[in-house]
Amino acid sequence: MTPLFTAQDLADATGAARPAFAAEGVAIDSRALAPGDLFVALRGENGDGHAFVADALARGAAGAMVHAPCAGGPLLRVPDTLQGLNALGAFARARFTGRLVAVTGSVGKTTTKEMLRAMLGAFGATHAAAASHNNQWGVPLTLARTPRAAAFAVAEIGMNHAGEIAPLARLARPHVALITAIAPAHIGHLGSIEAIAAEKATLAAGLEPGGVVLLPGDTETLPVLRAHVHGAVRVFGRGAAADAQLRACVCDAEGSHVTARVAGRTVRFRLGAPGEHMAMNALAALAAIDALGLDVARAAAPLEHFAPLGGRGARQQITLAGGEALLLDESYNASAASVRAALAVLALQPARRRIAVLGDMLELGEAGPAEHAGLASAVASSADLLFTCGSLMQTLHDQVPERIRGAHADDSAALAPVVAAALRAGDAVLVKGSLGSRMRRVVEALGREAVH
Repeated sequence: MTPLFTAQDLADATGAARPAFAAEGVAIDSRALAPGDLFVALRGENGDGHAFVADALARGAAGAMVHAPCAGGPLLRVPDTLQGLNALGAFARARFTGRLVAVTGSVGKTTTKEMLRAMLGAFGATHAAAASHNNQWGVPLTLARTPRAAAFAVAEIGMNHAGEIAPLARLARPHVALITAIAPAHIGHLGSIEAIAAEKATLAAGLEPGGVVLLPGDTETLPVLRAHVHGAVRVFGRGAAADAQLRACVCDAEGSHVTARVAGRTVRFRLGAPGEHMAMNALAALAAIDALGLDVARAAAPLEHFAPLGGRGARQQITLAGGEALLLDESYNASAASVRAALAVLALQPARRRIAVLGDMLELGEAGPAEHAGLASAVASSADLLFTCGSLMQTLHDQVPERIRGAHADDSAALAPVVAAALRAGDAVLVKGSLGSRMRRVVEALGREAVH
């Protein structure tokens, strides 16, 4: 069986001397590699991968891509390992003969990517990143790992600052460019919602000839998006003018019954994730399926078994003395739009008490205090009890009715034991915050509280 990269492939892709090994896969974390992988020693905020080359080789790596002196081998020496990884991604994308969907947006990127993985899998071998690999190293890594025989691929593309999406889009070269939603995430770096929309629209910079751009119709920035994209444009949303429309969404605690109209065809399906925001993600994915010329009804069928991802709405039963509590794990990230959506799902849960545990939403700049305070009515209508942490969430804590104030702490490490001690059988608890708020600590504390 032909490896993912032969020795000659590695030389051709990077311009380096032909190494003495082939690679079955590509890894950037020595702890997570599989035997036969090429270990790419990246240097970044989390340290220098060159320090882990020996560990990677000991764990079975076929070789390592390096740009700094390293003892031992086998090695693939390049001027810069991030550029080398980009070269591998470009090489793999150039030989890929299937069709690729690129996904960006302020919210819903990873969930929509996972929905597309499930839906496209009904038509052929589909490749997508196992995690939220959407940045300057995540996108080329996703592309580099694309199997030779894949029929479809899905690339998630994110950003924190202006100018980050277009280079990744040109690397991915999508046949379908999908923008899920526009919201004030990262507004502290971009400055305005219009600037966010303009940056997201650069996903179309890499569009393949004949490709399609899919835009969210339920946003005031639609004119901005239209003005910044080229190629064929289709719109999805609730309005009758949309090419793909959400006609109905009846939600219960564990899922939704959805009716959509796509390309003149009515599609009814069960979605195994509650919330209208999840239905909108599914609609966006169906619009992408239609843009690829595939059968939307066939694609919708796997969504019955779709489950929210860890950190993005995953449901977990916690066994306590006297019964069970339900944990809704939304700890991976947060924006005002996604917090409201998560609170709406919390409100659907049959529970003794509905508890919201919220950490700071970050990268909002001067808009931060107002964005947090603006959640007060949504919290009051969805939760019986609120726990918060972080300086920005103090604003929200002070805004909600006194009857639902649980406790506030400086950070998640201090809040976690307080929430764990307060949890009772029959409760439903939502944990959400930006990644930098480290709300995963609360999730882990609740897990430790469980009776095993």
